Amino acid sequence: MGSSKDQLLVRLKELQIDFSQYEHPVVLTVEAQAKYVGNKGGALSKNLFLKDKKHRYYIVSALADTKVDLKVLSQRLGLGKGGLRMAPEQALGEILQVPLGCVTPFAVVNESARHVSLLLDQGIKTQERCFFHPLSNDISISLDAHGLDKFLKSTGRDPSYVDLEANPPVGKDQPPDLAAFIPSGSTVLPDLPDEAPASQDSTGNHVSAGTKSAAVIAVKPSGNVQNVKEKPVNGARPSIPSADAGKFVEELLDKTSTLLLSEISEDSIKQHGGQLGTEVVNNIQKCLREDLKNLATIFKNTAYTEGFYAGIHYQPKRL
Repeated sequence: MGSSKDQLLVRLKELQIDFSQYEHPVVLTVEAQAKYVGNKGGALSKNLFLKDKKHRYYIVSALADTKVDLKVLSQRLGLGKGGLRMAPEQALGEILQVPLGCVTPFAVVNESARHVSLLLDQGIKTQERCFFHPLSNDISISLDAHGLDKFLKSTGRDPSYVDLEANPPVGKDQPPDLAAFIPSGSTVLPDLPDEAPASQDSTGNHVSAGTKSAAVIAVKPSGNVQNVKEKPVNGARPSIPSADAGKFVEELLDKTSTLLLSEISEDSIKQHGGQLGTEVVNNIQKCLREDLKNLATIFKNTAYTEGFYAGIHYQPKRL
């Protein structure tokens, strides 16, 4: 169980960190947040939760107007141009232990996030105050860089501020300038394209559907995730996600939209000009092909599993 917003606020007070808090309706974007705190005196922030191909995770906290090019950032970390992507929603709950829309540097307070690398925009240090969500997106708090640093040091971290808009050359004689921020550990979450995605049972544990057994995904304090097989109760149906075509389409659209936005930047516009459309389409097809195949397989298997259980529990009426 991760820390709650109330526990975090108590901790900030115990550390004697000066902050102001503003409650508001749940917001999912910086624009929506600005409607409630944009005139309260402080810079807004955007917070990205990213993943590389080796299952290492990163939080990038930047001022709202800072331009973050994921391809450039990936190269600067030594991961190549396509080494970073948005982390899956499942990782928010398993690793950061926050819901969608609540990515924040304060999430590193949770032990499960101890292997997550945190990169802070150096522009934060130039602001008198900056707004962040304290683990919940129905409240915003503002504090200065000194207060944020004090909190991070209390968790055992040294704050790392970088120029997120820089684009230094990377090559044989010019090593990646941010390679030191690669996390030392990785957290492997279930990623099984031939099985249904994880769902939750009544205890809050994540359960992967199967016709013979259910795999319970238990998160240890170290942040590592392990699979423990258990036999289902006789006659009971394991918890599986619904084969909902609408949700399936929404997930496809979310993945496509996220990738599309990550492909369009000032640098890519300058580089490709009139050919940008073709370049973006090619990159999206290349990056999404396997993801979409996996999603389609998951949807197919989920529908099959639901049909299987419906079949074995169907009892025709006697004439």
